[in-house]
Amino acid sequence: MPERATKRGGDRTPLSGSCDVLICGASFAGLAVARELAGTGASVMVLDRYEIGERQTSACGIPTDWLRAMGLMASERQRFDSLLVHTPHGGTRFRLPWSFSTFDYRELCELLWNDCEATFETAVVKGRVAPANGGGAIEVETDRGILSSPLVVDALGWRRVLDAGDRYQPPDAPLSRGLEVHPSGRGEDMEVWIDRRYVPAGYGWSFPARDELRIGVGSFDPRFHVRDTTLLLTDDLDRERPGAELSSQQPEYQGNWIPHKIRSASEGGVFFAGDSAGHCLPLTAEGIRTALYFGIVLGRELREVVEGRQSRDRAATRYTSFHNRHEWKFRWMLRVQRLIPKVPPRLLGPTIRVLGARRFVDWAFGHYLKIAPPELASPSPNDQQGSGKQQHDTDDALRAERDLIETEQA
Repeated sequence: MPERATKRGGDRTPLSGSCDVLICGASFAGLAVARELAGTGASVMVLDRYEIGERQTSACGIPTDWLRAMGLMASERQRFDSLLVHTPHGGTRFRLPWSFSTFDYRELCELLWNDCEATFETAVVKGRVAPANGGGAIEVETDRGILSSPLVVDALGWRRVLDAGDRYQPPDAPLSRGLEVHPSGRGEDMEVWIDRRYVPAGYGWSFPARDELRIGVGSFDPRFHVRDTTLLLTDDLDRERPGAELSSQQPEYQGNWIPHKIRSASEGGVFFAGDSAGHCLPLTAEGIRTALYFGIVLGRELREVVEGRQSRDRAATRYTSFHNRHEWKFRWMLRVQRLIPKVPPRLLGPTIRVLGARRFVDWAFGHYLKIAPPELASPSPNDQQGSGKQQHDTDDALRAERDLIETEQA
């Protein structure tokens, strides 16, 4: 990996200057954008509060085809071809039409970073100094100084730090909340609990990842505290409760706020991707592949800007159109998210069993995968076999999507 200029304590030196592209946030979306800019010769800087791969904030699961398409299979920890759904009145196994994998967060982030041609700095992004002047540079304030760039990406998460308007504040914002523990152990099944014993509106989960289990509870209601019920589920699975901390770098509790409402993709010259744009699917709270998906599309649009093939405004228009075309999918999933807690508990078991029919599962999960299909992803530059054809195919897919959008807008 390239050497990082991480500054801590007394060595936290001032940071200033300008670059061609400034990416704020070094997780899935931010790294996907940076990866697409490799080979352009542009000066790209990535900022994050933490080191790359340092702070895992999810169960880290994704359709296997996404890892395969991006050349990230080395980060895979365990693979599943079914989902076991528990209710108070019985369980049902959903045989998936595609496999799902858990992965190692740090390793996946490092694999993405290895494919980037960018510099990295640890810094806390505080906000924009002032709105962009026409197509000019945007100034971003950090705890180490002010940086400027004509192309700025906010991939910092649900806080949407570079939004010029009001920011979300829990518990009043449209956010879910989740908490997870990682006891050691093994498991064969990817499991979900829809049980109000654990959460009135939401679900619990256990995702095995080779030598550990990722056990957690997510609540659609941000006012419901999930710590006690996460421990309850851990006890019910006969797993060891966490202590205070493993170390200062790796806490035993892992949690985050999860956006469940899509937001605008570009404002005031700043581009948003990942959780900052609400690119997290309601109901399932799956946000990794959508962060990669929209990050890839944004990276390709910015690539055309730095290569002189389009303006920043044109990139904003095209990226926003692509983003908006997916909004109805997020909206429908949010409706289902709101419906599930209204189903009487005695009907949950029979309903889940009906939904577990193979024909329905193939249809539903097939459409679910198409919300952010892996065909759009490009392989790692280090994976030479078949990479040219895959890149050609994904470029064709993106071009067809753009053409359809522009035809509808005409």
